[in-house]
Amino acid sequence: MTKKDILSILYVSIWVIIWGTVGSLIDFPLLSNNVYEAGSLGQAITFIITALISLIAGTFIFKNFSDKFLH
Repeated sequence: MTKKDILSILYVSIWVIIWGTVGSLIDFPLLSNNVYEAGSLGQAITFIITALISLIAGTFIFKNFSDKFLH
């Protein structure tokens, strides 16, 4: 496994943790205020939307990351 492979896996792993944390921080007040229930479609939509935003942001940030660390 090359340095590039390891850094790419590390980048994706960290980005998944960031996405999960942000999604949970958005989800918590919605659950607390009974906007929706745990396991409901509303909760799924919240995490899907945060995943899409995270995917777009992660793609743009990866360009900077790869220029700096992978070349």
